[in-house]
Amino acid sequence: MTGTSKSPSPSPSDGSSEPTAANNLSSLQAARSAVSALTAAGVTDVVVAPGSRSAPLAYALAEAEVQGRVRVHVRIDERVAGFTALGLARGGHRPAAVVTTSGTAVGELVPAVMEAHHAGVPLVVLSADRPAELHGTGANQTTVQPGIFAQFPASTADIGAGEDPAGAIAAAFDKVGAADTPAGPIHINLQFRDPLVPQDSDTVEAAGINDDDGEDAELPARLAGPAATGREATGLARSGTHRTVVVAGDGAGEIAALFARRAGLPLLAEPSSNARFGPNAIGAYRLLLEELGPEIERVVVFGRPTLSRPVAVLLARSDVDRAIYVPRPVNWFTPGRRPETVITDLAGLFDFAGAGEPGWLQRWQDASSAAMAAVSSLLGEDDELTGLHVADLVWDHADGNLVLGSSNAIRDMDLVAAPDWHPLDVYANRGLAGIDGTISTASGIALANGIPTRLLLGDLTFLHDAGALLLGTGEPEPDLQIVVLNDSGGGIFTLLEHGALGEREEYAAVVERFFGTPHTANIAALAAGYGVPHQLIRTAEELDAALDNPVSGRSVIEVQVHRSSLRNLHARVKNAVQAVLD
Repeated sequence: MTGTSKSPSPSPSDGSSEPTAANNLSSLQAARSAVSALTAAGVTDVVVAPGSRSAPLAYALAEAEVQGRVRVHVRIDERVAGFTALGLARGGHRPAAVVTTSGTAVGELVPAVMEAHHAGVPLVVLSADRPAELHGTGANQTTVQPGIFAQFPASTADIGAGEDPAGAIAAAFDKVGAADTPAGPIHINLQFRDPLVPQDSDTVEAAGINDDDGEDAELPARLAGPAATGREATGLARSGTHRTVVVAGDGAGEIAALFARRAGLPLLAEPSSNARFGPNAIGAYRLLLEELGPEIERVVVFGRPTLSRPVAVLLARSDVDRAIYVPRPVNWFTPGRRPETVITDLAGLFDFAGAGEPGWLQRWQDASSAAMAAVSSLLGEDDELTGLHVADLVWDHADGNLVLGSSNAIRDMDLVAAPDWHPLDVYANRGLAGIDGTISTASGIALANGIPTRLLLGDLTFLHDAGALLLGTGEPEPDLQIVVLNDSGGGIFTLLEHGALGEREEYAAVVERFFGTPHTANIAALAAGYGVPHQLIRTAEELDAALDNPVSGRSVIEVQVHRSSLRNLHARVKNAVQAVLD
């Protein structure tokens, strides 16, 4: 069922803005309408798992809670959130809701939805989703969410971005309330388009929340017409020399590095591309795209780029010719939904890329050397450990396999990992870039071939999969060293638009609770409970010494850092790089 039926926008007296035209609501206005529809249907408790795409619902729920219309509960793990909402519904004898962001977070609710179905419990799932224009493009954390719970929901609604969800939500509840429909779960899938944070027109009066601007990390890909493949693409090439760059996303492989070197082109490689090595690899590429990016004429893509906004902006530019190397079919995008020309053979790819313009590669190499030296100097001046310090040391010591958690861990590594050294293999769950299952994934990688493996991840990612530390008696133990960057919450949101809002007094408490998600979990005690050795690190010297030890069996290295200084640190990095480039 789609959210096409409309009902009047709620009045300002219940926390909503003035009525707006149908199909033209901002994300926050749509979220407000959804919350009002839930409370009208009898929902008094909502469990929220933190996320970026679900941010409009978090802000709307914060407002509703201050107004006394709903109780909100925050849980880091979506599976826990789902069963908590199930318990609230059972114990309260009325519907209770759970909110998740997009991607694997939604899938974590399957067990709770199954139980709700078979037990006849009115569990309401609100899954945030990317807008329709991003579906099928390979946009980060975008998958097929409608129908994900199969036959288990008693009622469903898939509501497009900008639509007023009130009518569709009311209809979904009405269907479950009908005499001929058994009680059970309801799935409401809500598409939200940027911006996801409050704007000037989205004043949240009752909660004391004002407004700001901002975007999430994803930008819509421009849709392409029928893709040229193989030699068909050479008609676009016109050969010769061009200001071309090679972008290597997740899983690109060594072929991307070899291609860039053969063509004499700058290589912009994510850590999990396994192409971030050799003289053409530009370690500081993310810090240089603002300066050198406007000169780029062509882009050749290997693998799946999902990590950085500057690369997303580059790939969305209509003034840049773009090609993607797809030698065999992939399932992470739908043909015709990406902006690049699809090329299936290397000869056609070389024709498209052309040779690097004289001096083009050297400019990137010189700028990268200067930028990385500036970052290294800046980090050397800091006595306080940060995620960038930790990523730098972990990369330098990773002589076996390396696994990187989502959120800040892989992004920190992307800023500091020097291309003159490369671990054996680098892995990351970038298919949907969820934080769930990361310890389990790393354990499987270590067990697969017996290669010692290091895992770098944040505290929330660690806590989300702490159960993976449990091994049954007699089970083989992987050689896995887990480095936990513990900033007692969700540091990545500090660097997104929510962090700017959080610096304002009227937003601080809401941003810290729903996005910072602070906790006091004792990681040492948790590791001890599972019988895994733990070491607390306070200085770079201590971390260097700990990483010098060979990886044997399982261990946890906990590095405690602070979220409060993150925005300032990244601003200083940007300023230091700009200074040397100027």
